Amino acid sequence: MTEQLADKKCVPCRGGVLALKGKELGKLNHSVPKWTVANEHHIHREFKFPDFVRALEFVNRVGAVAEEQGHHPDILLAWGKAEITLWTHKVDGLTESDFIMAAKIDRLNP
Repeated sequence: MTEQLADKKCVPCRGGVLALKGKELGKLNHSVPKWTVANEHHIHREFKFPDFVRALEFVNRVGAVAEEQGHHPDILLAWGKAEITLWTHKVDGLTESDFIMAAKIDRLNP
């Protein structure tokens, strides 16, 4: 399922869409099992690297995908790690696009 999500395109949200909750949210989270859902509001994952340079290279690849998709995560870059948090600001919660972006990020660093 992750591969299928990663092949989709993020859809720009202009509001008027309900945030995912309950079973529907759980089903999508099952597709990206390394991501943690917090308060049914956002998803988060930490990536580890042997040094700062590799973490930065990864963050730059994530940034390129985010620009291409028009869906921008919050990114924390530190020595040996990058933390990524996703949610759809327009709905103040999670949409399928957040999980699509997570799957695309997973492809960059399985």
